[in-house]
Amino acid sequence: MSVQSLVVNGVECSPVVEQCDGCERTKEHEGVKFCSSYPAPQRKWAHGVCNFATHVKAEIDKGGKVKINPLKASKRAARGR
Repeated sequence: MSVQSLVVNGVECSPVVEQCDGCERTKEHEGVKFCSSYPAPQRKWAHGVCNFATHVKAEIDKGGKVKINPLKASKRAARGR
C-alpha cells in the first residue's frame, strides 16, 4: 500500500471519490476507502453515474416519449399495424 493506492492481487486500486459516499461496495483499509468492485472509481463517475453504485437509483423516463426507429415505423404503417 502506498499513500495514493492499494495493490491487491497485482491490481492497483485508487481511493474512492466524493460521489461514492454512501455506497455499500466501499471498503476501508488503513483509514482510506477503496471500491471493492472497480479499481479506478473516478473513471466510472467521469461519464455519469457509476453502474456499481448501490446508493443511486436509476431514473425512469416519465415523459412518455419513446424513440421509435423511423424505418421500422414506416414498415409497420405500410402493413397496416
